[in-house]
Amino acid sequence: MKFLTVEIVKPEDVNVILGQSHFIKTIDDVYEALVGSSPYLRFGIAFCEASGPCLVRRAGNEEDLISLAVENATAIGAGHSFIVFLREGFPVNVLNQLKQVPEVCRIFCATANQVEVIVAQTERGRGIVGVVDGESPRGVETDEDAVARHDLLRKIGYKL
Repeated sequence: MKFLTVEIVKPEDVNVILGQSHFIKTIDDVYEALVGSSPYLRFGIAFCEASGPCLVRRAGNEEDLISLAVENATAIGAGHSFIVFLREGFPVNVLNQLKQVPEVCRIFCATANQVEVIVAQTERGRGIVGVVDGESPRGVETDEDAVARHDLLRKIGYKL
């Protein structure tokens, strides 16, 4: 077995959700969960089949995000994994809907940060071990940092 890291390639204005599921119907059900969450949400999904033809299945409502999902899913290459790229919405707006999809087993990350996926490769194939999401802490929040955090949440509409 060997370990690899695969960097998720994405533009700054795009959020990513990486997860694991268990059935070919994942692509359809994740699509339905996302399209029903907001009329403004733009997204692309790719799902790596783990049996049968072992295709990268794809769906979405914005072609560049679908292409981005396919490129990253192919680079990761782990069976039963899926990746979603979002614009005009945040992961917090769709995570509960995704977790309710019967095929979804786990969410590895949901972020706007740069992400590295830690992948194990064996003779059988690849599996996701975990992710590196963003950077390590540089210190502890001060009172001024807390005020800035609250200001940001107000600015983007999550706090009154």
